[in-house]
Amino acid sequence: MSGKIDSKIKKNKTTKAWITEHVNDAWVQRARAEGWRSRAAFKLMEIDDKDKLLRSGMTVVDLGSAPGSWSQVAARRVAPDGRLVALDLLPMEPLHGVEFIQGDFREDAVLRMLTDTLGARQVDLVLSDMAPNMSGIGMVDQARVMLLAELTLEFCALHLKPGGDMLVKVFQGEGFMELRRALQRQFQTLQMRKPAASRNRSAEIYLLARRNRA
Repeated sequence: MSGKIDSKIKKNKTTKAWITEHVNDAWVQRARAEGWRSRAAFKLMEIDDKDKLLRSGMTVVDLGSAPGSWSQVAARRVAPDGRLVALDLLPMEPLHGVEFIQGDFREDAVLRMLTDTLGARQVDLVLSDMAPNMSGIGMVDQARVMLLAELTLEFCALHLKPGGDMLVKVFQGEGFMELRRALQRQFQTLQMRKPAASRNRSAEIYLLARRNRA
């Protein structure tokens, strides 16, 4: 019994520490002040400012979109003639210029919904900030992260236009090098990005794959 109590106390302390850090985070405060839905908006803005991914008139798919900060950024930057389709397992409050699908990207039925929404239109850019619910078991969490990245690549193979780009969040670990090689086969260039708004202790990095060969 005492072990369970100790574990619960430790979990509560960790949660409180995270909440305190989150509330005091400069990026979180800036996001609130500027009207962004989360600090993640600054990650995409930094990458786009550097790499010029988003342009007016583009068709963009945003995977793992909730609460919507990447969609906010992308929708503004592809306006007025662009199209943005967002998808997430969690609900997302409506955004102007964004078509949202709620569902699990790993399920065939949800992929069909996304495909139907796109119609015959090929995609210029696929964004993926997806992350699984973390179990705390490193090997399990890494496998889940890599699966989402692999599924994103499969989606790109089917729907990304020749010359299109893909930006995907991953964690370095088991399967990372295999994914890199797969991306290098599919795209002409591959770069890694670690935006300033990413927490220093986070293992997340973003792989930017450009100019789809298909």
